Amino acid sequence: MIVTRFAPSPTGLLHLGHAFAALTAADAGARFLLRIEDIDTTRVREDFVDAIFEDLAWLGLRWEEPVLRQSDRFDAYRAALAKLDEQGLLYPCFCTRKEIAEEIARASEAPHGPEGPLYPGTCRHLSVAERTAKIESGISYALRLDAGKAARAVGALTFVEHGKTVGVEPLLFGDVVLARKETPASYHLAVVVDDAFQDVTLVTRGNDLLPATHVQRVLQALLGLAEPAYAHHRLVLDAQGRKFSKRDKAVTLRSLREAGKTPDDIREMTGL
Repeated sequence: MIVTRFAPSPTGLLHLGHAFAALTAADAGARFLLRIEDIDTTRVREDFVDAIFEDLAWLGLRWEEPVLRQSDRFDAYRAALAKLDEQGLLYPCFCTRKEIAEEIARASEAPHGPEGPLYPGTCRHLSVAERTAKIESGISYALRLDAGKAARAVGALTFVEHGKTVGVEPLLFGDVVLARKETPASYHLAVVVDDAFQDVTLVTRGNDLLPATHVQRVLQALLGLAEPAYAHHRLVLDAQGRKFSKRDKAVTLRSLREAGKTPDDIREMTGL
């Protein structure tokens, strides 16, 4: 079973990269699942979701119903967080983004991950009393995974990428955020919980998400979830070799369709 996930953005538009992911998954010949990543309920609108369905249907894709929506799965994510908390692997982080940036700037050598400097672990060292006092004061906080403890708990891990075994680097993302006040689960947590729930056996997605597999394998091991295989595909790039973003409205499926392109044209443009 293959899953393709889409997050309804404020533009409500899918670009060529989305098309490549969806077509690659569908062409693999397995069951094809569509998942709507709408955890951030403050930014998602129904017309954005409808636009995703419309664009994918125009491409000729069909998916199983009902479509899983992450906004319906908050209880499952809370249960996963509770399980991690029972293992002593979570801690509240009260740092603002500005405070984190200032702490990193003060450090002589800040360790880096795939997304830039890693969180320096400031709140990891707070005592239970200090954490309790801050929470009771009403300060907003995020829940972070203690990556060091998690790495020791899971030991050596691997994942299968295009049929080859890859060793997991459990500290690659450092102490990642797994939940915030406004979003009850992070991308990393939600996808592993949902992949297991839907019995997904193969995840196909862009190469830019290959590093995320490392932290997701750690979460799978900690939560006792089944491990799918992975097939990360090349990205569709612009003339400067940069991946398309939501800002590139000229290469959205909607704009290409309005310009007279056909689904066969899209397949040719994405190399399929």
